[in-house]
Amino acid sequence: MADFLREGIISGAYPRGSRLKQAELAEQLSLSITPVREALKLLEAEGYVKRDSYRGASVVPFDPGASREILQLRLLLETQLIQGAIEHVSSKDIEDLRALEAEFAAAFERGDRAAARGINYRFHRRLYDIARMPHTLHFVQILWARYPFDVINAADGRGKLASAEHQQILDALASHDRSASVLAMRKHIESGWDVLKSETA
Repeated sequence: MADFLREGIISGAYPRGSRLKQAELAEQLSLSITPVREALKLLEAEGYVKRDSYRGASVVPFDPGASREILQLRLLLETQLIQGAIEHVSSKDIEDLRALEAEFAAAFERGDRAAARGINYRFHRRLYDIARMPHTLHFVQILWARYPFDVINAADGRGKLASAEHQQILDALASHDRSASVLAMRKHIESGWDVLKSETA
């Protein structure tokens, strides 16, 4: 449930600043209120959601001023995760990731950027799960809560560039090339940052 909402927030299905009503979410997902309430508590702790006694739960707006610090932390932690993934990745993992990458590219090609953001979340989450470093991944997800992926992915040409970067990451990972994998991941994160700077200048 928490992962469903996390992806929905990053993809824009639940826009920044919008309200998240427990009863509506429970009905939408055919769940009781309890798992929805627990998921919202977790997402509040991670920084995706804020709650107050008047409005209930709502999606936290991005903080553009925090992005540079978050960039540096992402570079540190996500390159650790890619190195961890090299130790455990299988041919089936690579196959699954290439399938997700193909979905991502197709979503951008048809102009469905919200779907592309959601698939991008699943791609990176699947990739980092392979590392078997749950605590590091937990902190990365906290960082993702504050990063303006919607601004980055709205930029012209970002879809094709990100797709090519994903493929470079996967090629390096499939070859078990540690240095190339780290370099490809750094390039991917930093190119997104360059887009953000140009879009918010």
